[in-house]
Order: sequence, then structure tokens, then C-alpha cells
Amino acid sequence: MTEKEKMLAGEPFETMDRQLAEERRLASERLGRLNALSIDAEGYRKAVTELMPNAAADCLVRPPFHCDYGYNLYIGSEGFINFDCVILDGAPVRIGNHVLIGPAVQIYTFTHPMDYRERRQGIEQCKEIAIGDDCWIGGGAVICPGVILGQRVVVGAGSVVTKSFPDDVVVAGNPARVIRRLDF
Repeated sequence: MTEKEKMLAGEPFETMDRQLAEERRLASERLGRLNALSIDAEGYRKAVTELMPNAAADCLVRPPFHCDYGYNLYIGSEGFINFDCVILDGAPVRIGNHVLIGPAVQIYTFTHPMDYRERRQGIEQCKEIAIGDDCWIGGGAVICPGVILGQRVVVGAGSVVTKSFPDDVVVAGNPARVIRRLDF
């Protein structure tokens, strides 16, 4: 397997691999173009599509925005990502339809070995993240590797989400825990 194939499969991989470094460089160029535009500027939609080919045509990403690759971001219809978000997308990040992501939210698929000797070797691993339809992620929240959020989950501002949660709950805190259930 190539290092990219290992990364996408959730296996340990060498992060400094030439192919991956080149893909991050290309994403950086595309981010530069996107981050130079406002959401109503000519060329904005093209910049989003070039960086994130798997995002819905009607999603909005307010610059500045940061990611590693872009091609691992799957953003559903009418998704909204506010200013200063960081999504480290070594593994797929699947964001459902009608999801609101507040400013300065951080979503991380990357994880590092606990053994410092392995970390020194540049070995990393990525775990996919999924956010269900109609979720609202409050500003400054952090979503950790491997988290799956069900439908209609609300994450309180500043929360650190270290584990998965089912549909229709409000979670908050560090680490995030269920604060209440949502009844519709």
C-alpha cells in the first residue's frame, strides 16, 4: 500500500511521504485562493469546488478556512462553516445536510502514537469523523478523531468532543457529555 492508501484506510502511515506532501502543498495553494475571497465574490464557488470536490454545490465556507487536503471533506447540502475553522482531513470528514459549524471550530482526524519513539518517526494515523444532518457545532468546539455525531446533535461552544453521541442530544463540556435530550 502507498502511504496515502494507508492514511485513507486508517492504518499508520508516514506523514512526510512525498505524495502526501505534494497534495498538502496543492491544497495550500487552493486555500490561498479561497481565503482571498468573500463568499459573494466572483470565483468563490470555483475555489470551493477546486479545494473540496466532494462538497455540495450550495455549501458555504467563510474564509479564512484551513484544511490539509480538501478532497476528504464531504459537506452536505446547505452546510455552513463559519470563519477560522480548521479541519485536519487525513481521513474522510462527512458533514451532513443543513449542518451549522460555528467560528473557530476544529475538527481533527489525525492522531499520534502514545509512544514518543514512534512519534519521532513521523508515524500518524487518521480516524474518520461523521456529523449527522441538522447538527449545530458551537464556536470554538473541538471534534476529536473517530467521533460520530448522530442527527440533530447540538455541541456547546468551546466543548471538546472525545467520543460519539446519538441523535437528538445537546452535548457540552470538556470532555463533552450529554446535557439534555432534544424532544421534537
